[in-house]
Amino acid sequence: MTGNGDVVLRADGLTRDYEVSRGAFHKPAFLKAVAGASFTLSRGRTLAVVGESGCGKSTLARMVTMIEPPSSGRLEIAGLDVASADAGARRTLRTKVQIVFQNPYGSLNPRQRIGAALEEPLLVNTRLPGRERRERAQAMMEQVGLRPEHYDRYPHMFSGGQRQRIAIARALMLDPEILVLDEPVSALDVSIQAQVLNILVDLQETLGLAYMFISHDLSVVRHIADELMVMYLGRPVEQGPREEIFSEPRHPYTQALLSATPVAEPGHSRQRIVLRGELPSPIDPPPGCAFHPRCPLAFDRCRVERPELEPARGVHAACHAVEEALAAGRPIPKATGAAAEAD
Repeated sequence: MTGNGDVVLRADGLTRDYEVSRGAFHKPAFLKAVAGASFTLSRGRTLAVVGESGCGKSTLARMVTMIEPPSSGRLEIAGLDVASADAGARRTLRTKVQIVFQNPYGSLNPRQRIGAALEEPLLVNTRLPGRERRERAQAMMEQVGLRPEHYDRYPHMFSGGQRQRIAIARALMLDPEILVLDEPVSALDVSIQAQVLNILVDLQETLGLAYMFISHDLSVVRHIADELMVMYLGRPVEQGPREEIFSEPRHPYTQALLSATPVAEPGHSRQRIVLRGELPSPIDPPPGCAFHPRCPLAFDRCRVERPELEPARGVHAACHAVEEALAAGRPIPKATGAAAEAD
């Protein structure tokens, strides 16, 4: 659902469960971190994955980067099923998918010079001589806006934005096709965020990369994403083109998320939708629609029947209220009323 370009990754019904011990005299429980995600990543395009903490965004990132295997579902990279690939093929696939983490300082070895950190992927995965490794590392540094004299410095000698540029450069050393960006700018100042985002946009245009961009900041997502996948309690609840979702969100959860996004427009007012209650436990999710305990549009069907992603005027949404409104020819229902308040 992420466009018609050159598809480099395809996920179908991915799930990830974790066994949780409940003591010596009780059967273990299962935490459903991701409970059925399907999407594609296309060359030169960005899929943004958004939702509250605990919705499964980072778990999805770990599956896409093959750090963790899915409990079920199918993951294809470059047309190859990851689950059935042999060890040699999996090593090759891992070079095609790289990840940039939220904390640039935590992902760098404080005792390792930056040049050595950039060369390390080439040292492990290729047989390039030292001179060529150094040349490629310096060329990549220049591509992300770092100077050659930075090569022999240590991580503590850089600012947060520079460290994130280093992390991006290291992720690109093996010429990947897919970059997973897990909250890549949330730890940076706003002015530095813009610089890093512009670098990512330029790199995507130059190298034709496919991005999976994980974030809770919808103002950042609106700047960089082509497609959007909104997750709630491990499941996608709305998927589609960015502008379609930002201009008219279908799912009440998406409406609530967007209502909390600041608007840089003097005199503009919007109705803030305040969700009551907290995110349910993924160990014991509610029956029916997992969002129904917090949803101002919920009715009896929502409490017993889980909605599936269905076409909803240019996007896909998993909501019985939206489905029934569209079937009856009514407008998209808005999550207002008792659960909403004005800014």
